[in-house]
Amino acid sequence: MTGETILLPLLLGLLEGLTEFIPVSSTGHLLIAGHFLGFESAGRTFEVVIQLGAVLALLTLYFTQLWGVLRAAPHDPAARRFVAAVLIAFLPAAVIGVLAHDLIKTVLFETPALIAVMLVLGGVVLLFADRMAPTPRYEDATQLPIKTALAIGMFQVLAMVPGVSRSGATIVGGLSMGVGKRAAAEFSFFLSMPTMAGAVAYDLFKNRDVLDLTAIHEIAIGFAMAFVAGVVVVKWLLGYVSRHGYALFGWWRIIIGLLTLAGLFMV
Repeated sequence: MTGETILLPLLLGLLEGLTEFIPVSSTGHLLIAGHFLGFESAGRTFEVVIQLGAVLALLTLYFTQLWGVLRAAPHDPAARRFVAAVLIAFLPAAVIGVLAHDLIKTVLFETPALIAVMLVLGGVVLLFADRMAPTPRYEDATQLPIKTALAIGMFQVLAMVPGVSRSGATIVGGLSMGVGKRAAAEFSFFLSMPTMAGAVAYDLFKNRDVLDLTAIHEIAIGFAMAFVAGVVVVKWLLGYVSRHGYALFGWWRIIIGLLTLAGLFMV
Protein backbone atom coordinates (compact mmCIF):
# COMPACT_ATOMS: atom_id res chain seq x y z
CA MET A 1 0.00 0.00 0.00
CA THR A 2 1.36 3.40 -0.97
CA GLY A 3 0.85 6.65 0.86
CA GLU A 4 -1.70 7.76 -1.72
CA THR A 5 -3.75 4.55 -1.44
CA ILE A 6 -4.00 5.18 2.29
CA LEU A 7 -4.42 8.97 2.33
CA LEU A 8 -7.20 9.32 -0.24
CA PRO A 9 -9.58 6.73 1.26
CA LEU A 10 -8.71 8.09 4.71
CA LEU A 11 -9.72 11.60 3.69
CA LEU A 12 -12.82 10.48 1.82
CA GLY A 13 -13.93 8.24 4.70
CA LEU A 14 -13.48 11.16 7.08
CA LEU A 15 -15.49 13.38 4.73
CA GLU A 16 -18.28 10.77 4.55
CA GLY A 17 -18.54 10.42 8.31
CA LEU A 18 -18.47 14.17 8.90
CA THR A 19 -21.16 14.96 6.33
CA GLU A 20 -23.53 11.96 6.29
CA PHE A 21 -25.83 13.10 9.06
CA ILE A 22 -25.68 16.85 8.61
CA PRO A 23 -27.81 18.38 5.83
CA VAL A 24 -24.99 19.15 3.39
CA SER A 25 -25.02 16.03 1.12
CA SER A 26 -22.27 13.55 1.92
CA THR A 27 -22.60 12.02 -1.56
CA GLY A 28 -22.24 15.42 -3.17
CA HIS A 29 -19.14 16.18 -1.13
CA LEU A 30 -17.61 12.78 -1.92
CA LEU A 31 -18.25 13.06 -5.65
CA ILE A 32 -16.90 16.61 -5.83
CA ALA A 33 -13.83 15.69 -3.79
CA GLY A 34 -13.28 12.62 -5.95
CA HIS A 35 -13.60 14.72 -9.10
CA PHE A 36 -10.94 17.22 -8.07
CA LEU A 37 -8.66 14.59 -6.48
CA GLY A 38 -8.93 12.24 -9.45
CA PHE A 39 -10.44 9.40 -7.39
CA GLU A 40 -13.14 7.14 -8.83
CA SER A 41 -13.93 3.57 -7.84
CA ALA A 42 -15.38 0.91 -10.13
CA GLY A 43 -19.14 1.35 -10.16
CA ARG A 44 -18.74 4.02 -7.46
CA THR A 45 -18.59 1.09 -5.02
CA PHE A 46 -16.21 2.78 -2.58
CA GLU A 47 -18.38 5.88 -2.32
CA VAL A 48 -21.46 3.77 -1.58
CA VAL A 49 -20.07 1.06 0.70
CA ILE A 50 -18.28 3.36 3.14
CA GLN A 51 -21.70 4.77 4.04
CA LEU A 52 -22.16 1.56 6.02
CA GLY A 53 -19.49 2.86 8.39
CA ALA A 54 -21.76 5.79 9.18
CA VAL A 55 -24.75 3.44 9.54
CA LEU A 56 -22.77 1.36 12.01
CA ALA A 57 -22.02 4.52 13.99
CA LEU A 58 -25.76 5.16 14.34
CA LEU A 59 -26.51 1.56 15.28
CA THR A 60 -23.80 1.69 17.92
CA LEU A 61 -25.12 4.88 19.50
CA TYR A 62 -28.81 3.95 19.29
CA PHE A 63 -28.54 0.20 19.88
CA THR A 64 -30.05 0.22 23.36
CA GLN A 65 -33.01 2.36 22.30
CA LEU A 66 -33.65 0.41 19.10
CA TRP A 67 -33.36 -2.95 20.84
CA GLY A 68 -35.85 -1.75 23.45
CA VAL A 69 -38.30 -0.73 20.71
CA LEU A 70 -38.01 -4.09 18.94
CA ARG A 71 -38.50 -6.01 22.18
CA ALA A 72 -41.53 -3.90 23.07
CA ALA A 73 -43.15 -3.98 19.61
CA PRO A 74 -45.12 -7.25 20.06
CA HIS A 75 -47.08 -5.80 23.01
CA ASP A 76 -46.63 -2.00 22.79
CA PRO A 77 -48.74 -0.11 20.19
CA ALA A 78 -46.49 2.97 20.42
CA ALA A 79 -43.40 0.89 19.59
CA ARG A 80 -45.19 -0.76 16.66
CA ARG A 81 -46.32 2.63 15.35
CA PHE A 82 -42.74 3.93 15.45
CA VAL A 83 -41.40 0.90 13.55
CA ALA A 84 -44.22 1.25 11.01
CA ALA A 85 -43.54 4.99 10.62
CA VAL A 86 -39.87 4.41 9.78
CA LEU A 87 -40.62 1.58 7.34
CA ILE A 88 -43.41 3.51 5.60
CA ALA A 89 -41.18 6.57 5.31
CA PHE A 90 -38.52 4.34 3.72
CA LEU A 91 -40.80 2.95 1.00
CA PRO A 92 -40.91 5.92 -1.45
CA ALA A 93 -37.12 6.10 -1.72
CA ALA A 94 -36.89 2.31 -2.03
CA VAL A 95 -39.29 2.23 -4.98
CA ILE A 96 -37.84 5.24 -6.81
CA GLY A 97 -34.29 4.12 -6.07
CA VAL A 98 -34.87 0.79 -7.78
CA LEU A 99 -36.65 2.32 -10.77
CA ALA A 100 -34.15 5.15 -11.31
CA HIS A 101 -30.91 3.43 -10.22
CA ASP A 102 -29.21 3.45 -13.61
CA LEU A 103 -30.09 7.10 -14.30
CA ILE A 104 -28.80 8.12 -10.88
CA LYS A 105 -25.49 6.26 -11.13
CA THR A 106 -24.65 6.84 -14.82
CA VAL A 107 -25.90 10.39 -15.32
CA LEU A 108 -26.51 12.27 -12.08
CA PHE A 109 -23.42 10.93 -10.27
CA GLU A 110 -21.27 12.01 -13.23
CA THR A 111 -22.38 15.64 -13.33
CA PRO A 112 -20.38 17.77 -10.85
CA ALA A 113 -22.00 21.00 -12.03
CA LEU A 114 -25.47 19.64 -11.19
CA ILE A 115 -24.25 18.59 -7.75
CA ALA A 116 -22.86 22.08 -7.11
CA VAL A 117 -26.09 23.75 -8.20
CA MET A 118 -28.10 21.44 -5.92
CA LEU A 119 -25.82 22.31 -3.02
CA VAL A 120 -26.52 26.02 -3.53
CA LEU A 121 -30.27 25.64 -4.06
CA GLY A 122 -30.55 23.25 -1.13
CA GLY A 123 -28.67 25.70 1.05
CA VAL A 124 -31.15 28.46 0.22
CA VAL A 125 -34.09 26.14 0.96
CA LEU A 126 -32.53 25.05 4.25
CA LEU A 127 -32.00 28.66 5.35
CA PHE A 128 -35.62 29.46 4.51
CA ALA A 129 -36.96 26.35 6.27
CA ASP A 130 -34.88 27.03 9.37
CA ARG A 131 -36.19 30.58 9.64
CA MET A 132 -39.79 30.12 8.47
CA ALA A 133 -40.69 26.70 9.91
CA PRO A 134 -44.08 26.64 11.69
CA THR A 135 -44.31 26.27 15.44
CA PRO A 136 -43.33 22.67 16.26
CA ARG A 137 -46.12 20.23 17.05
CA TYR A 138 -43.96 17.13 17.40
CA GLU A 139 -40.86 17.12 19.60
CA ASP A 140 -40.39 13.35 19.89
CA ALA A 141 -39.03 11.58 16.80
CA THR A 142 -40.52 8.28 17.95
CA GLN A 143 -44.06 9.67 18.15
CA LEU A 144 -44.63 11.08 14.65
CA PRO A 145 -47.97 10.28 13.00
CA ILE A 146 -47.79 7.81 10.12
CA LYS A 147 -48.93 10.42 7.58
CA THR A 148 -46.17 12.81 8.72
CA ALA A 149 -43.57 10.06 8.44
CA LEU A 150 -44.79 9.19 4.93
CA ALA A 151 -44.57 12.83 3.86
CA ILE A 152 -40.98 12.99 5.16
CA GLY A 153 -40.29 9.85 3.15
CA MET A 154 -41.57 11.59 0.04
CA PHE A 155 -39.15 14.44 0.68
CA GLN A 156 -36.36 11.88 0.93
CA VAL A 157 -36.98 10.93 -2.72
CA LEU A 158 -35.59 14.33 -3.72
CA ALA A 159 -32.21 13.21 -2.39
CA MET A 160 -31.88 10.79 -5.30
CA VAL A 161 -30.28 13.78 -7.00
CA PRO A 162 -26.75 14.02 -5.56
CA GLY A 163 -26.17 17.33 -3.87
CA VAL A 164 -29.71 17.56 -2.49
CA SER A 165 -28.80 15.64 0.71
CA ARG A 166 -30.84 12.81 2.18
CA SER A 167 -30.69 14.28 5.67
CA GLY A 168 -31.31 17.77 4.29
CA ALA A 169 -34.44 16.71 2.41
CA THR A 170 -35.90 14.79 5.35
CA ILE A 171 -35.08 17.55 7.84
CA VAL A 172 -36.67 20.23 5.63
CA GLY A 173 -39.68 17.95 5.19
CA GLY A 174 -39.98 17.48 8.93
CA LEU A 175 -39.58 21.17 9.74
CA SER A 176 -42.22 22.13 7.19
CA MET A 177 -44.72 19.80 8.87
CA GLY A 178 -44.23 20.98 12.41
CA VAL A 179 -41.52 18.61 13.60
CA GLY A 180 -39.10 20.24 16.05
CA LYS A 181 -35.49 20.84 14.98
CA ARG A 182 -34.00 18.15 17.20
CA ALA A 183 -36.78 15.65 16.44
CA ALA A 184 -36.41 16.28 12.68
CA ALA A 185 -32.71 15.43 12.87
CA GLU A 186 -33.33 12.35 15.00
CA PHE A 187 -36.06 10.97 12.73
CA SER A 188 -33.66 11.53 9.84
CA PHE A 189 -31.17 9.35 11.75
CA PHE A 190 -33.69 6.53 12.19
CA LEU A 191 -34.83 6.73 8.57
CA SER A 192 -31.24 6.63 7.33
CA MET A 193 -30.69 3.11 8.68
CA PRO A 194 -33.00 1.15 6.34
CA THR A 195 -32.46 3.66 3.52
CA MET A 196 -28.68 3.50 3.48
CA ALA A 197 -28.50 -0.23 4.19
CA GLY A 198 -30.95 -0.92 1.37
CA ALA A 199 -29.14 1.42 -1.03
CA VAL A 200 -25.77 -0.23 -0.37
CA ALA A 201 -27.16 -3.76 -0.72
CA TYR A 202 -28.94 -2.96 -3.99
CA ASP A 203 -25.97 -1.05 -5.40
CA LEU A 204 -23.60 -3.94 -4.65
CA PHE A 205 -26.01 -6.32 -6.37
CA LYS A 206 -26.32 -4.11 -9.44
CA ASN A 207 -22.54 -3.65 -9.68
CA ARG A 208 -21.54 -7.22 -8.84
CA ASP A 209 -19.88 -7.67 -12.22
CA VAL A 210 -17.59 -4.64 -11.86
CA LEU A 211 -16.66 -4.85 -8.18
CA ASP A 212 -12.96 -4.29 -7.66
CA LEU A 213 -12.03 -6.64 -4.82
CA THR A 214 -8.40 -5.49 -5.05
CA ALA A 215 -9.56 -2.20 -3.55
CA ILE A 216 -10.91 -3.86 -0.40
CA HIS A 217 -8.20 -2.19 1.73
CA GLU A 218 -9.30 1.24 0.49
CA ILE A 219 -12.92 0.44 1.36
CA ALA A 220 -11.88 -0.82 4.81
CA ILE A 221 -9.96 2.39 5.55
CA GLY A 222 -12.83 4.58 4.36
CA PHE A 223 -15.35 2.48 6.30
CA ALA A 224 -13.40 2.81 9.55
CA MET A 225 -12.95 6.56 9.20
CA ALA A 226 -16.63 7.04 8.34
CA PHE A 227 -17.56 5.12 11.50
CA VAL A 228 -15.33 7.15 13.81
CA ALA A 229 -16.33 10.51 12.32
CA GLY A 230 -20.00 9.48 12.27
CA VAL A 231 -19.98 8.75 16.00
CA VAL A 232 -18.52 12.18 16.74
CA VAL A 233 -20.98 14.04 14.50
CA VAL A 234 -24.10 12.26 15.75
CA LYS A 235 -23.16 12.97 19.38
CA TRP A 236 -22.62 16.66 18.56
CA LEU A 237 -25.40 17.39 16.09
CA LEU A 238 -28.56 17.04 18.17
CA GLY A 239 -27.35 19.43 20.84
CA TYR A 240 -26.13 21.93 18.25
CA VAL A 241 -29.35 22.11 16.21
CA SER A 242 -31.44 22.33 19.38
CA ARG A 243 -29.57 25.52 20.30
CA HIS A 244 -28.65 27.04 16.94
CA GLY A 245 -30.80 25.52 14.19
CA TYR A 246 -29.60 24.73 10.67
CA ALA A 247 -28.40 28.08 9.28
CA LEU A 248 -24.71 27.10 9.52
CA PHE A 249 -25.29 24.16 7.21
CA GLY A 250 -27.27 26.22 4.74
CA TRP A 251 -24.43 28.73 4.39
CA TRP A 252 -21.88 25.90 4.18
CA ARG A 253 -23.78 24.36 1.26
CA ILE A 254 -23.94 27.66 -0.58
CA ILE A 255 -20.22 28.37 -0.13
CA ILE A 256 -19.10 24.86 -1.16
CA GLY A 257 -21.46 24.88 -4.15
CA LEU A 258 -20.23 28.25 -5.39
CA LEU A 259 -16.57 27.29 -4.89
CA THR A 260 -17.18 24.07 -6.82
CA LEU A 261 -18.80 25.91 -9.72
CA ALA A 262 -15.89 28.35 -9.78
CA GLY A 263 -13.41 25.48 -9.81
CA LEU A 264 -15.25 23.69 -12.62
CA PHE A 265 -15.38 26.77 -14.83
CA MET A 266 -11.72 27.56 -14.22
CA VAL A 267 -10.58 24.12 -15.43
